[in-house]
Amino acid sequence: MPAEMRHGLAPDTLDPYKNFVLRFFYSFLLQSPVSTAASLSCVDRVSLLPDDLLRRVVSRLPAKDGARTAVLSSRWRHLWHSAPLVLVDTHLLPPNRAGAESRAVTAAVSAALEAHPGGFDFVSLTCSFIERADRGVLARWVRLLATKGVGDLVLVNRPWPLPRGVCLPVGLFSCASLHRLYLGAWLFPDTATATLPSDAGFPNLRELVLGCVVMTDKDLDFLLAVSPELEILAVVGNQTQLHARLASHSLRCAQFCVSTVEEVAVVDAPLLERLYIWGGSSHGQPRSKTSTRLKIARAPQLRFLGYLRPGVHILQIGNTAINAGTKVTPSTIVPSVKMLALSLRFGIRNEVKMLPSFLRCFPNAEALCIESEKTREPTGNIRLKFWQDNGLIDCIRSRLKSIVFREFHGHENEFAFLMFVAENAEALERMVLELKLGKYAAPVEIVIKIKALESAKWASGSNKLQLTFSKFPSAWNLARGCDLSCDDPFLCLCYMPTYFEMRDSSGQVKPLGYL
Repeated sequence: MPAEMRHGLAPDTLDPYKNFVLRFFYSFLLQSPVSTAASLSCVDRVSLLPDDLLRRVVSRLPAKDGARTAVLSSRWRHLWHSAPLVLVDTHLLPPNRAGAESRAVTAAVSAALEAHPGGFDFVSLTCSFIERADRGVLARWVRLLATKGVGDLVLVNRPWPLPRGVCLPVGLFSCASLHRLYLGAWLFPDTATATLPSDAGFPNLRELVLGCVVMTDKDLDFLLAVSPELEILAVVGNQTQLHARLASHSLRCAQFCVSTVEEVAVVDAPLLERLYIWGGSSHGQPRSKTSTRLKIARAPQLRFLGYLRPGVHILQIGNTAINAGTKVTPSTIVPSVKMLALSLRFGIRNEVKMLPSFLRCFPNAEALCIESEKTREPTGNIRLKFWQDNGLIDCIRSRLKSIVFREFHGHENEFAFLMFVAENAEALERMVLELKLGKYAAPVEIVIKIKALESAKWASGSNKLQLTFSKFPSAWNLARGCDLSCDDPFLCLCYMPTYFEMRDSSGQVKPLGYL
């Protein structure tokens, strides 16, 4: 069965942007810890194991197979009743059947939740098309999950149209046992006016992903306030203008992907290490008419930051809004950032002119990832002299070790910036230039620029240029961003040299070697 049909409406019924957002969100849902490919065998041998191990065996089976073990013997029946199960509604679908089975799946989920007296370690419900008439069913599910101590929960509804969608029951806030929670395509209850449970809160929640959810600023404030152990927050395809206020003493990673976000304010986040704002015209989303404002007040552990868009995003450090020509002071820098990702149109003068000011805010950045967006209507060139006249930029002069430049278009402004880096970055170990094969109107000019870079007077002592072709349809990965053990979320450090060949004027192919 196509994965798209498991999650509601077929992609061809949606506009391209909504389709893109949903595909992005669905591709990073939690995967089931059990497989339907395995089958029970050698039952007599397994039965010799002690009860504790057998409970673990049952808990690692799909719920349907776990229930079947109860017919083996009275001993297995006892084990099934007490073992925590994994419930995934895609496992309940008949083979080769799509969304038409939604009602049958909904009934099967209700029966499974009612029948099993034990707990549920992992529950993933993505196939049911819950409508307003089904709110009683949804509320019952949530009450049972709260009572039976669900650990990880994926709850995704029929995706569109959301304005006429279904509101999450407030009973969800009684699921105190939750460790990971993924919610998709719901209306969020108004936490400011709704009658919430007296025990509302997620005392054990560590990971929260909200996809295509209609919510307000106060709802997000509420979630952070009642989740004292929350480490990972991701907002994907948010459906309302959001002013996100990050005040959390546990949060380590925050992502806002292809969302309508007017402001992200890092108010007080002493453990925040990673902050990502990803999305824009280069990623399938129409350019917003309003700029996103990023405010950084207190984030002493922030090490990974991206994708900032000079000239589009409004950056504010402390109480100072960063503009072209803003002078560096101790109050306008974030010294903890080690890896920085930027996205800009080098053909737009105002965006390029903001780049030096943005870079000066992060004097200790050692790795820089730049995505160069295509410029439809260039507004003029900025030569190397602009960078030379701007003076020293601390992170480039003394800290920068690696720069990855993606989607090199061959624009003069791109070349001037790369030449400035080559001639000033004393600690540089490599400059990776990512090319798109077959995308250049004047390939000879590209080769001339590359040769000029190679022959530049490199401040680091020798040519550090490496060439490669675009390998990734998108530079961003939600799961990688959430991985707190990953030291390379922007894929700045994993490039291998690419073997190049060039066809000369006579048509002969000449090997250029690994570059």
